[in-house]
Amino acid sequence: MSTQRVLVVDDEPKIRMTVRGYLEADGFHVVEAADGPSALQAVTRDLPDLVVLDVMLPGLDGFQVLRRIREASQIPVIMLTARDEEVDRLIGFTTGSDDYVTKPFSPRELALRVRAILRRTDSRSEAADEDGVLRFDGLTVDSVTRTVLVDADRAVELSALDFDLLFAMARAPGRVFTRRGLLAQVWGEDFFGDERVVDVHIRTLRRALGDDAGAPRFVGTVRTIGYRFIGRPA
Repeated sequence: MSTQRVLVVDDEPKIRMTVRGYLEADGFHVVEAADGPSALQAVTRDLPDLVVLDVMLPGLDGFQVLRRIREASQIPVIMLTARDEEVDRLIGFTTGSDDYVTKPFSPRELALRVRAILRRTDSRSEAADEDGVLRFDGLTVDSVTRTVLVDADRAVELSALDFDLLFAMARAPGRVFTRRGLLAQVWGEDFFGDERVVDVHIRTLRRALGDDAGAPRFVGTVRTIGYRFIGRPA
């Protein structure tokens, strides 16, 4: 298997150097960028397998860079933020990030998250059935092309993590998933963080699907426990 490439984007050289050291020790090839425009150039030029992206960047901030990336790619993105505020996390997830880490952070924890996301990405081609497609009334989930259609004709844009979250639930309709169970399946056993990150991604997933939490078609809430997929097989 070829060495996986990680793009680290931060305007602080010391942070880039530290993260590079940990990731290279884990066997990754690391590319660096110090500002928003350079990050976008590196995404196009170096085709990284994952991006570690700081929020506060010169030129274009991290959210702007993320939106540009999402216009053309579903590459996994981990956001770095020095502001431990729910609004930052919500904005990041709404624009398509896969995870976030709050500064100051443990470089070892970040490296573990990178590995967990890439391991999940490597295994995401598992087929749902003979042709890799899950079909429900009003929803089609294709695990091979990683596309989602609502009502047969509306293509839904999902981040890599949101797709994996939907697929994990949809291949077991009716099963109740705890937040911790979804974290283990989708984020990976190495995930460190608040279980409420699942709730944030469920909200962005529902918004993308046009699913009403009060009268859901696809993702139901099981109070005090977690979630389950309630779509009816077609």
